[in-house]
Amino acid sequence: MTPPLPEAAVNYVPLIPARSWAIIDSTLREGEQFARGNFKTGDKIEIARALDAFGAEFIEVTTPMVSPQTRADIIKLTSLGLKAKFLTHVRCHMDDVQRAVDTGVHGLDLLFGTSSFLREFSHGKDIAGIIDSAQKVISWIKTHHPDLQIRFSAEDTFRSEEADLMAVYRAVSDLGVHRVGLADTVGVATPRQVYTLVREVRKVIHAECGIEFHGHNDTGCAVSNAYEAIEAGATHIDTTILGIGERNGITPLGGFLARMFTFDPQGLVDKYDLERLPELDAMIARMVGLPIPWNNYLTGEFAYNHKAGMHLKAIYLNPGAYEAIPPGAFGVGRRIQAASKVTGKHAIAYKARELGLHYGEDALRRVTDHIKALAEQDELDDAHLEQVLREWVSA
Repeated sequence: MTPPLPEAAVNYVPLIPARSWAIIDSTLREGEQFARGNFKTGDKIEIARALDAFGAEFIEVTTPMVSPQTRADIIKLTSLGLKAKFLTHVRCHMDDVQRAVDTGVHGLDLLFGTSSFLREFSHGKDIAGIIDSAQKVISWIKTHHPDLQIRFSAEDTFRSEEADLMAVYRAVSDLGVHRVGLADTVGVATPRQVYTLVREVRKVIHAECGIEFHGHNDTGCAVSNAYEAIEAGATHIDTTILGIGERNGITPLGGFLARMFTFDPQGLVDKYDLERLPELDAMIARMVGLPIPWNNYLTGEFAYNHKAGMHLKAIYLNPGAYEAIPPGAFGVGRRIQAASKVTGKHAIAYKARELGLHYGEDALRRVTDHIKALAEQDELDDAHLEQVLREWVSA
């Protein structure tokens, strides 16, 4: 475990990187918007229990406005007695809010489109109208349901005018929301933009108000954007298992944890049961009927596959030479692909020693060349490699 920083460095201070952060897993909300995301009641319960066992602090669910069945499912989920807090994602509209407050959720994730695109083509309100609507809804929640957490998110944040955003965020912070949300709804933000905007938002909201980041992956920046949000002071990150969601999805849980693991002087990822990640990924892959991508963060089939000769030599001596994240931390193993045309004599020697075989320097060089030649035609599996090594000793 990485040693913690001195206590003085742990306390949160505005305008420095967040010293603590939480995951809001949205597999049961954003994930249902994935092309293959059609979770039944039993699936939802399995996902919620798995996320809770993993240690996710928050689980976001679909709005109860979708259907009577969805509403019934939310009530069933919130009655499971899990440690994770349930949030439901609803429009900043009294009908939605009044329908959601008695489902047993711990918080409401309000949203309102602030970009010119959404103001013109979605709800038709100007910024003053958005603030007025937010004031009415938030005030009603705080009066009638003061125990509920409230997040207000500016949908399509990164295509909104900064002055408009600051006016909205300042207003809802003054109303006492627990978090404001920055949503890269169409995945256009760059890491630099995310970092800068989070810093600017922190200046206009109250110190106790958190900042949540929701990033889509349309341009492949979801993980790096989430990391930069944390660096700039965000306190909550939205994820889904395997990154499923609308279009190309959002920040994947595994990818975010991999990024944070490599830069975590306080050991903040240790609060999660990291070895459960392979189970989570396999569960969602099964439910959506798709394989885990071969290059998936941490759990992909080849995430810890080592093949090149120089790499193999170093891996045998010290795995950290070519592994920034030890596979055991996430409950996965590594594969040493010794029998390929790019192998080296050190990898062959190690493989031979594992079998109790030993070669002189000249013999080692010749058997390595022989294996490389064979692999030029077709790579050898472990059984074939063992056969060749034993035959070479016998010869």
